[in-house]
Amino acid sequence: MLDTDLLWFYVRTWGLRVTDLMQGPVYGIKTDENTGLAELYPFFNYDEIFGTVLNRFLVQGVSGYPLTVYGQGGQTRGYLDIRDTMQCVRLSLEHPAERGELRIFNQFVETFTVNDLAQKVRDAGAALGLKVEINHLPNPRKELESHYYNPAHTGLLELGLQPHSLTEDTIVEMLTTVMNYRNRIEPQRIFRGVNWVRSAG
Repeated sequence: MLDTDLLWFYVRTWGLRVTDLMQGPVYGIKTDENTGLAELYPFFNYDEIFGTVLNRFLVQGVSGYPLTVYGQGGQTRGYLDIRDTMQCVRLSLEHPAERGELRIFNQFVETFTVNDLAQKVRDAGAALGLKVEINHLPNPRKELESHYYNPAHTGLLELGLQPHSLTEDTIVEMLTTVMNYRNRIEPQRIFRGVNWVRSAG
């Protein structure tokens, strides 16, 4: 990645201390600092361009819109709770890199396929009385249906990261929060059929 190459150049040239956090998709709304303070909740995109897959599924589930799983749903990524994002930044600051060192941390806690997340949202929705359906759509993105994905993420754990898992209770809490703001969901933004693959001609 160009940004990492440039950071490595700066480290070699000026002897900087650099920690590069390679962050996976973040989920979650509440942190220890903003609980009970809705005005401090993070921005919550749920459209198909800027919305992360879990945000999209949560809003779709609450709205009664079938979950939009692209292709076979086998795409796998590393995810982490917003509380763990804050932990990772804090731990990196408290334990800086050595002078002249470029340190890279893969910032995620668990890996899931899109199908895994869809099933989790469906199960959590059922616990709240929501009828959540899953719909497989042709993949509008230029990506492989499945691929080798086995990244290491031990560095931050060694610094003391106390990870949060994506449990059903966590998803139920997020769904409940989304339900509290149901009147602010704009259905026309949920899915517009954007095609990321440019056709020839």
